[in-house]
Amino acid sequence: MATRPIDDAAIRAVPTARRFDIPCTITVEQSSEHFHAHVELAGDVALEPGDKVRVHGDPITIPFGQSAVFERAATVTRAGPVTRALTRLAAYFDLKELYEVSFNPGRIK
Repeated sequence: MATRPIDDAAIRAVPTARRFDIPCTITVEQSSEHFHAHVELAGDVALEPGDKVRVHGDPITIPFGQSAVFERAATVTRAGPVTRALTRLAAYFDLKELYEVSFNPGRIK
C-alpha cells in the first residue's frame, strides 16, 4: 500500500473556487466490530449541502479483520445556490420518513 505525503502548500491555500483538488486521508476498516470508510479532507474545508467530493485512485479493498489508512487526492465541487436549496429541501422531506407516528385508540387522559 503506497502512500504519498500530503502537500503542505495545498493545505495552507484553502481554495474558494467552485471546483478544486485537495489531499485527503481515507480510513477503512472491515471487521466484525466495524465496517466503515471515512474520508477526511486536509485543511479547514467546510462542506455544505449539495457539495460533491470525488476521491481519486484505485478502488480500495482490504481483507476481513483489518483496517488501513490511505493518502489520496480528492476533487471538491461546490454546489450552486439552486442546487444547495434543492438539496436542503429534499433532505427535509427525507428526514420526515424517519418519524414514527402512532395513534392510540381511545381518549388521551
